Amino acid sequence: MTPLNLNHSEEVQSLMEDFIARAVELYGGLSDQPVSRPIKSQSLKRLKAQAIPADGRDIKDIYREMLDDVFSSAILLQHPRSFSCIPSTASLLSWMGDIMTNAYNPHASCQINAPAADLIEKKLIRWMCGLAGYPKTAGGLFVSGGSMANLTALTAARDDRLSYEDRDRAVIYVSDQTHSSVAKGLHILGFRRDQIRIVATDALFRMDIAALHAAISQDLAARKKPFAVVASAGTTNTGSIDPLVEIGALCRSYDMWMHVDGAFGASALLSEEGRKKLSGIEFSDSLSWDAHKWMLQTYGCSAVLVRNQSALVHSFAAHPEYLKDAESSADGVEFWDLGPELTRPARSLKLWITLQALGSRAMGQVIDHGCAMAELAENLLRKSPHWEIVSPAQLGIVNFRYVPDPTTPNSILDRINQAISREITESGFAQVFTTELRGNKVLRLCAIHPETTERDICETIERMAHTQAVSKALQAAG
Repeated sequence: MTPLNLNHSEEVQSLMEDFIARAVELYGGLSDQPVSRPIKSQSLKRLKAQAIPADGRDIKDIYREMLDDVFSSAILLQHPRSFSCIPSTASLLSWMGDIMTNAYNPHASCQINAPAADLIEKKLIRWMCGLAGYPKTAGGLFVSGGSMANLTALTAARDDRLSYEDRDRAVIYVSDQTHSSVAKGLHILGFRRDQIRIVATDALFRMDIAALHAAISQDLAARKKPFAVVASAGTTNTGSIDPLVEIGALCRSYDMWMHVDGAFGASALLSEEGRKKLSGIEFSDSLSWDAHKWMLQTYGCSAVLVRNQSALVHSFAAHPEYLKDAESSADGVEFWDLGPELTRPARSLKLWITLQALGSRAMGQVIDHGCAMAELAENLLRKSPHWEIVSPAQLGIVNFRYVPDPTTPNSILDRINQAISREITESGFAQVFTTELRGNKVLRLCAIHPETTERDICETIERMAHTQAVSKALQAAG
């Protein structure tokens, strides 16, 4: 049977050359682009009508369709004025790493498949463990995101601290600001909702250590088995950092596993000032860390780190007969032994390229810049009598709301602030979403992009203050 040639090599080369030029131009002029780009009705109509053809189509037509109908409507989360959720800080350097890695398609599960990629990932893991203050016994691997990192770490925590007999009475402690991926991961691991204790937070939305201590004492008195605490290093809502030193001490005294969800905030370890704020992270047993949040990486570049790599090996190692010839690591441990994936891409190479090009000092400056932009926003908002700071600037995030009159009911304030969010986002100038804190809708600004300027912050706040929603609220109040 004649081998099939399905590569379209010459056409792909021409189209990719065109695409690279377009992409570099896009990144070079991101500030001039609208953040939100609604999809055109004609694009949706064409895509809905498109089926999987029995015979292939012209690749040039497909290329144009992807540009015009698919990518043209994606919100530019890597835009300097994308302030919602945890925006992407993706750089061209990381994108270059994506292109190169995807082209060669290394299978990064073991040393024999891609020895250089294996070495690079181990060096990066060791470097990140060092920043976290972990001992030489530490290890970890790159995973797709914080959700998978949390799931992997919690699996190790369960297997390390609980016998099968103890699992039914086990209890884990989170705060009311803990990321939703933790509850999702615990459900996947078989824990019931009543096994998750939600601990109250203080005025800065940090886990209340007295409330945590009281909850542990109550569960012990009820003959429960407290086995883990999930602390946050940079919550998604407010950028808050839980009292890591105190939580670490409690976990040691009760022989509990301490996991830190640092998906967003662990990158602050790269900054001299940020590192001080994360004091106590070295006491944790595991840590999740997303490089695709604050380290300029495209999506799919997260790490799970553990104080003792043997905990991951205990949970995930498997040695089927069809992998025997591929086992070549000096310590007998391959990346497939450290997590749920067997087939896995070389996620770390783009981070390696970025760090080699910029250096770690520049990464620290990225962190400092994001924190400074949020602090600028807070200072500007405090100058107006109609803006209320709900949560001050923490790790590049500030929460606030518009209050035209102190007597305005909260239900009305919720609608006003949601309208402000909708208007500024639909304008295309900036993207600012709401969140909910203490039962109230508030505006939330996450200003971590390294190319965000002081002017971007000033003009975004100025535009929010002059939306139709604000005008109507002032008329009603006055």
